[in-house]
Amino acid sequence: MSSSQAPYPHLTNLLSGSLGARALACSDDFFASMHNLVEDAPPAFDPDAYYERGKVMDGWESRRKRGPGHDWCILQLGAPGILHAADIETTHFTGNHAPWASVEATFFEGSPDADTLRDEAEWVEILPSVALRLGSHNPFPLRDDRLFTHVRLRIYPDGGVARLRLYGEVRKHLEGEVDLAALENGGKALACSDMYFGNMDHLIAPGRAPDMRGGWETRRRRGPGEDWVLVRLARRGILDRLVLDTEHFKGNFPDTAIVEGIDWPDGSPHELLASDLWQTVVPSMKLQAHHPHPIDLEAAGPYTHLRLRIAPCGGVSRLRAFGRPVGTVDALTAHYNALPDEDAFTAFLGTCGSRRWAARMVAARPFEHRGELFNLARRLWWTASEADWLEAFGHHPRIGEDPERLRARFAHTAAQSSREQAGVQGASEVVLAELQRLNEAYEAKFGHVFLICATGLRAQQMLDALRVRIHNTPERELREAAAQHVAITHIRLNAGAPA
Repeated sequence: MSSSQAPYPHLTNLLSGSLGARALACSDDFFASMHNLVEDAPPAFDPDAYYERGKVMDGWESRRKRGPGHDWCILQLGAPGILHAADIETTHFTGNHAPWASVEATFFEGSPDADTLRDEAEWVEILPSVALRLGSHNPFPLRDDRLFTHVRLRIYPDGGVARLRLYGEVRKHLEGEVDLAALENGGKALACSDMYFGNMDHLIAPGRAPDMRGGWETRRRRGPGEDWVLVRLARRGILDRLVLDTEHFKGNFPDTAIVEGIDWPDGSPHELLASDLWQTVVPSMKLQAHHPHPIDLEAAGPYTHLRLRIAPCGGVSRLRAFGRPVGTVDALTAHYNALPDEDAFTAFLGTCGSRRWAARMVAARPFEHRGELFNLARRLWWTASEADWLEAFGHHPRIGEDPERLRARFAHTAAQSSREQAGVQGASEVVLAELQRLNEAYEAKFGHVFLICATGLRAQQMLDALRVRIHNTPERELREAAAQHVAITHIRLNAGAPA
């Protein structure tokens, strides 16, 4: 049985039953239980399965509504977190699916029951009413950076939903010795060589695995090599002990294992895997079948990621990494954290040009490390509106604009723009004239300035890119300009570090 790839591999499904998510109450689940909404397994279907109430369906299904109103279900997330995407799945629900749905969320401390949540919680609509396709996944982006603990799914007017998945980031306050790899604390399996029989996220799931399906297992390797999995820790931390557990893996456990660590908060999976900065945390050790392997360490780290390497292949039930979170604030993040709100707003506005983006960056402080700073900057940008993007584009001059005119129009960013466009200096009059002509044609077609991350580029390279992109559709070019703006903002944010 092959494990399917998650649609958002860098995010965690906070409404996963294995994480502790559960349905608390609903208006009606006459045909199929609300508890199916948080099941991790893909929805099943048996065309011949019926029971006393009708067709057996793997999902939540209410009876047919004969009057006004709609159905709803309140659910508790497996852990507090920020939600970035929803998938309202209607697989196998065809003539009986819910045609419309919306999602609300709230933050409520403690363990409130459904009545308390209905009466006292302040609900925020994070997904307005949307049309659902029958018998399929229905993914939607979510644009709210607040912390939530519970959600309410509304369907209009009635019908069935197979699964509700809410992808985001776990946000917990961690102190003392904790399992820094645990999914429930904010750890995440980012990549692996293979997970044919068992998903990599199972490796750091809560509790003990119920059977082999609850662990990480690769297919049989028939040649040389090894398998591996990359885990991002919930916090940068000092590790005191590890546990490698092969419970349930008896004839298929790995022969040996190595654990490595790296301290790179903002490294992408590709950068991390290609790095030569990995340090050995646990040297090659022999593993036993169906057995926990506790490993004491002497204050190893600090690390932000772990890599488990197994040879030649096989299955591991759990990886536990117990340690203490440590601070990660560097000079750059300390600089932005220390600015008064007004000065921070000015600084962020100068890096991006969108007032709403700058205000959201100010509100998100303090940052723990530059990785969080850069990641949040990207996420807030990609969840911003088109109006926000166009406002930001308007803070950039044309490529090759006359320096005197540039200083007059963009006083607060003229020096930055001049440095970024240094490759234009010394360009021939022919190239400059063509840049001006195509800039004007581009703006007439798309309604905004041509944006390119010019740092390190020569004038001819910028001109060549302009010649290609001017033939894009408006929709494609808007996304391309937005992507270039991300790179420019990253450079400008990084330049904010004090000398």
